[in-house]
Amino acid sequence: MKDAHRKSRVGHGLISFFFVFSSAIAAEPGKRLTFNEALATVESAHPDLLMMQAERDIALADQGIAASRSDTSVNLEGILRSGRPTAGNHDFTSDNSLRLTARKTLYDFGRTSAAESAAKSEVNARDAELIGTRDKRTLEIMARYFDVLIADMQFTADNEFMAVAYVTFDQGKDRLAVGQISSIELADLESRFQETSLRRNASEQRQRITRALLANALNRPGNLPSDIEDPALPGNQRVLPEYESLISSMLLNNARLKANIESLAASQKRLEFVRADKGPMLDAEVQAADYSRSASTRDSLSAGVILTWPIYQGNRVDARIAREQAQFQKLQAGNEKLKMELTQALLETYLEIGQLQRSGRSAAKKQAEFRDLVLEKSRGQYEVELKTNLGTSMAETVEATLRTRKNEYHLALAFARLEALLGAPLITQDKIKQ
Repeated sequence: MKDAHRKSRVGHGLISFFFVFSSAIAAEPGKRLTFNEALATVESAHPDLLMMQAERDIALADQGIAASRSDTSVNLEGILRSGRPTAGNHDFTSDNSLRLTARKTLYDFGRTSAAESAAKSEVNARDAELIGTRDKRTLEIMARYFDVLIADMQFTADNEFMAVAYVTFDQGKDRLAVGQISSIELADLESRFQETSLRRNASEQRQRITRALLANALNRPGNLPSDIEDPALPGNQRVLPEYESLISSMLLNNARLKANIESLAASQKRLEFVRADKGPMLDAEVQAADYSRSASTRDSLSAGVILTWPIYQGNRVDARIAREQAQFQKLQAGNEKLKMELTQALLETYLEIGQLQRSGRSAAKKQAEFRDLVLEKSRGQYEVELKTNLGTSMAETVEATLRTRKNEYHLALAFARLEALLGAPLITQDKIKQ
């Protein structure tokens, strides 16, 4: 009878802690968040995306500036002055003028075309970086979403372990009273309960932290989701192509590599632009003028072509050329280093996917099957009043399920990283094109 009473207390303890867990998760009521809804926020006005869009807008503005180099300029010039004629009256007389001048570059020997090409390449580089930023946003949202699911399952397991430790400690008090255990053994039971309580409280805090991180990733700071869906992740069943076929695709389509290549092209064109500063410029000019003092050498209307050829500019152009050459070499070295880094990342991601699909799944599945058998055995023993380890078995089963799901979450993230490396869209679950 006493054993049955104790088992009843175990059951009541587990139920009470289950309700504690339920109330903790439901503390902030709201609509259940699905995986697809979370991914749909990739295009929201997140600071990371806004900063990259601003960089693109700057590049577009620079492109407009480069294209306007050959635009016609019209200037109005008014001059108030006095002068003393060389003949006749030697007194100072007014010599005011008003001039309207229109000027347009006819040919600048490559300056404008080089500047426009450099600006266009910079825009292309920013476009590629914008794609890369969206990919990073997707990966961040996925990682934060899965962290919440992991935190919830870990809390469930830790909550169960604490419930068992509490009831065991509570039973220890009764056993101490009848002399079945010593005070040292009871202290050991209390210590174990305190340890499980600490883990449980840390898991509860982790739930809150992961939700805050997810809210920030969704661009909804402070709006913590209370309940989220555990996605099916059908894309995890994809079959990997041969590794060699992926390398060429990555080198051709990777967003970061595209941005680097465009930056290199922009640097080359800027170098051409600087070199062109040593060449001549041909402008057309039309001028209308009015003077307060007439003279036979003055024209009220004139038009002409002006050739400007810099003969000596000191070291200004040579220094700019040297700087741009160094910048190009720096970008070139960075591009080669990026290729090595991306190739290594592709290999590691490829091997990780294979490991998770084969060994990771197999080990997690066997562990889950074993824990299911242990749970059924514990449930049977509990029902016939042989043992009271049902709570521990339930917690270990939850941990086995957590291991299985973590494998799938890591696999989904690995596939997403692979798609980002290959330059394929991350939001859709399309199969990787071979």
